[in-house]
Amino acid sequence: MAISTDKSGPGQKPVIAYDQRIAKSVVRVIKGLPVSPNALTALGMVVGIASGFLYAEGSWSAMLGGSFLFMIAVWMDHVDGEFARATGKTSTFGHYFDHVGAMSSYCAMFIGAGYGLRDTWLGDWAVPCGIAAGVSVALIFSIRLWQETVYGKETTEQTVRGGFEIEDTLYAVGPITWIGAMPPFIAAAGIGTPLYLLYAIWEAAGHVRRNR
Repeated sequence: MAISTDKSGPGQKPVIAYDQRIAKSVVRVIKGLPVSPNALTALGMVVGIASGFLYAEGSWSAMLGGSFLFMIAVWMDHVDGEFARATGKTSTFGHYFDHVGAMSSYCAMFIGAGYGLRDTWLGDWAVPCGIAAGVSVALIFSIRLWQETVYGKETTEQTVRGGFEIEDTLYAVGPITWIGAMPPFIAAAGIGTPLYLLYAIWEAAGHVRRNR
């Protein structure tokens, strides 16, 4: 996970999001452990996929457990990168694997939640909404990764505002689950995420046009 900046002016230090600061603090403690950054990425991916299976089970207790696992997976997306930088074990493969790990966690949550909400008022629409959100997330990640590879990492950097970046909204999945608001959330994600996919395509196409 790259450090995001507020881009407020040249020569200024990058602004680091709160969850990344926590990851840095944890890494200072664990950086001596005999593990690789890729192992931490794999662990985060397993945690994220497990959250999707819990959401798919559909019961309140399972979804509650899934919400905690998902938030851990989102946070661990910072830990592996910080660990790699702190131990000097950064690699091109690790960078791409980090994207795959995060993408897998997010897709698992959306698709799993869609299956788990079939008995709610969403009914038969729950599964298509979850799949639409999950597939859109996978395509957005793929487009961003292509854009970063071809046109540079700076074209995909996220802006930090008030200590948060846009992807930190995913932590809200926890509280949304706890208050029983997952059905409207998945319904909104089934519409909003494909729309954001269109924006990502439009933005990437803009880079193609400008660089011809």
